[in-house]
Amino acid sequence: MTSVPTTPGVVPVQGQTNTLAVVSLVAGIGSFFAHVIPGAGGFTVALVAVITGYMARNQIKKTGEGGMGLATAGMIIGIVHMALIALVVLLLIVAIFVLGITFFGYSATQH
Repeated sequence: MTSVPTTPGVVPVQGQTNTLAVVSLVAGIGSFFAHVIPGAGGFTVALVAVITGYMARNQIKKTGEGGMGLATAGMIIGIVHMALIALVVLLLIVAIFVLGITFFGYSATQH
């Protein structure tokens, strides 16, 4: 029987997947379905995906655990979702102004 030399307080983690990497990926995918949750919403869950993905990548670099791809995918999905939300909000604001001008007849030429 061969023992693995370890530093006190450090547990070897061969073959383990980082838990935060899994959380990041699940949160990234779940963010598209989280808009039905009052208060939390998709943006918050997407933000959780980005933050946990960043934390997981830092932990993986230090510990050598697996899951770098999962963490990266969770971050990318979260960022893409937040960008889509920002785009929808921007389009909504533009639509409100355009509809306001159309329905109420305000224009630059009227005094």
